[in-house]
Amino acid sequence: MERLHAVAEVRERVTQWRRESRAVGLVPTMGNLHDGHLSLVREARRHCERVVVSVFVNPTQFGPGEDFDAYPRTLEADAERLREAGVEMLFAPTVEAMYPLGANRTWVEVDALGDHLCGADRPGHFRGVATVVSKLFNIVQPDVAVFGEKDFQQLAILRRMATELLFPIRIIGAPTAREADGLAMSSRNGFLTETERARAPLLQQHLQDARRAVEQGERDFRALEKRLTVSLADHGFEVDYLTVANADTLAPAGPDDRDLLIAAAARLGKPRLIDNLTLSLPAG
Repeated sequence: MERLHAVAEVRERVTQWRRESRAVGLVPTMGNLHDGHLSLVREARRHCERVVVSVFVNPTQFGPGEDFDAYPRTLEADAERLREAGVEMLFAPTVEAMYPLGANRTWVEVDALGDHLCGADRPGHFRGVATVVSKLFNIVQPDVAVFGEKDFQQLAILRRMATELLFPIRIIGAPTAREADGLAMSSRNGFLTETERARAPLLQQHLQDARRAVEQGERDFRALEKRLTVSLADHGFEVDYLTVANADTLAPAGPDDRDLLIAAAARLGKPRLIDNLTLSLPAG
C-alpha cells in the first residue's frame, strides 16, 4: 500500500491506473478507523480494482466548541488496518495541502437539505463537508465513492452535490455497520464510559419503537417524536432531535408522506451519537 500526502503524487498514481484501465474507488474518512470504515472499503472493492482511502480531519466541518482538537488521530494504526484490508493507497494530506491559501473563501453548499436534522444546530458543518469532499473528488477523480448510511443527511447532500456539479462519480451508500447489540459503529463510541456504552443501544431501540408505531398506523409524528424524546431523556440522553422526516427532502414528515427517515442525534456523556432507519409505507 502506498501512503501519499501530496496532491500531485495522488494524481500521478491515479493517472497511471487509468492508463491500465483500472476502476478507482474512494472512501473518504477522518481516520480513527473501525470495522464500519472497513465495511466501506469492502463495498468499494466490489466495484473497483483500486481503492483509495483518505484520512483527513477536516477543520472546516467543526463548529465552535466541537471536538476538532480532541478528535482521535491514529494514522499509524489506520495505515496498518488499511494495509491488511488490501487498500492500494492511503491519502493523508495536510491541512495546507487541502486549503492551500489558508482561510478558505471558496465553498460548496447544498441548499435546503442542510437545513434540517444535524444541519439545524450545526451551521456551516455540511458546507465544510461538501467543500472538502469536492476537493477529494477533484484530486482522486474516482469512478465510485462510498459513504455510510449512518450519516444519511451527509449521503443525501453529497449525492445532490455530485449530480448538480456534474461529477462523473457513482455515489454508493453502504449499510450502517453495527455492534452485536445494535449500536452503530462510530469513532466517537470510544469516548463512552462503560455505563454509557451499556445504555447507548437504546438510541437504535427507540428508532425501532418509532418504526413499529408508524407501521401500526401512528400518523401524529410530532406526538410520537415528543414521546420518544422524553423517553430517551429519561435514560440519560441529551436529545438534539428525534424526528420522522421525509426521506427525500429531510423536512419533517406529514401524514401523507410515504418514504420516511426516522433519525436521531443525542449526546450521551461526552460523545454525540447519531443513527437512523428508513421506512417505505404502502400507497393509500
